[in-house]
Amino acid sequence: QVQLVESGGGLVQAGGSLRLSCAASGSIFRINTMGWYRQAPGKQRELVAVVTSGGRTNYADSVKGRFTIYRDNAKNTVYLQMNSLKPEDTAVYYCNAGLIRSNIAQSSNYWGQGTQVTVSS
Repeated sequence: QVQLVESGGGLVQAGGSLRLSCAASGSIFRINTMGWYRQAPGKQRELVAVVTSGGRTNYADSVKGRFTIYRDNAKNTVYLQMNSLKPEDTAVYYCNAGLIRSNIAQSSNYWGQGTQVTVSS
């Protein structure tokens, strides 16, 4: 089994910062892509940022220059440093990991339970 445990969400005023963490545990052979997605009320879940096992990153245009994604491969953990937060960043943030559980397994996606981020104006 694989589990993703998230932490770091909360309430912050506009302009503030938060750091989200997501640790993957269980039977894991290799983690390929890790990322953060978010879903605001009434909206579809959207990609925020992703990072590959080699450290390549990609960000949604709305967060470029404000958010930074990085990972600690030894700890199977991905982080999202969120600076200059805006009210429109308010959403439930979900951790995602694309991984294989053995050298003969196919890649599968796993999701965390989500953590609430609320930015007040």
